[in-house]
Amino acid sequence: MIVNDNQLAESIKGDRSMTQGFVAQYAAEAALQVDGVASLVPSFAVALKEKAGVVHEGKGVRVIFSEDSSDSVSITVYPVIFYGKIIPEVAWEIQEHVKEDVEKFTGLDVETVDVYVTRVIEDESKSPSDEEETNI
Repeated sequence: MIVNDNQLAESIKGDRSMTQGFVAQYAAEAALQVDGVASLVPSFAVALKEKAGVVHEGKGVRVIFSEDSSDSVSITVYPVIFYGKIIPEVAWEIQEHVKEDVEKFTGLDVETVDVYVTRVIEDESKSPSDEEETNI
């Protein structure tokens, strides 16, 4: 605060605000770094928005800010998992990575990270010869 002629002038402080898309983008990047995650599936609403030409950040992630506090969020992730991976282990890793990265880069408190596996697909990057070598 600045003191001038026995009067206090208030200092200007900026308000911090983050959009759901901004937080969702960090969460999506964290989820996609987990071994076993093929992609994330956008919700039906996001798919409609994209068809209308609206760019949506953080596809496959839903972020809800807590009603009690603007500094806490709940996150839901919708991954596609590669066949052969242990789904509960991949889901656990997604939860840990998303919570850690969002808290680290945004300063928000992540209350929950829910993971809803939408599909299991084969890893097309593996060639049949790779599978034969591992089965021997």
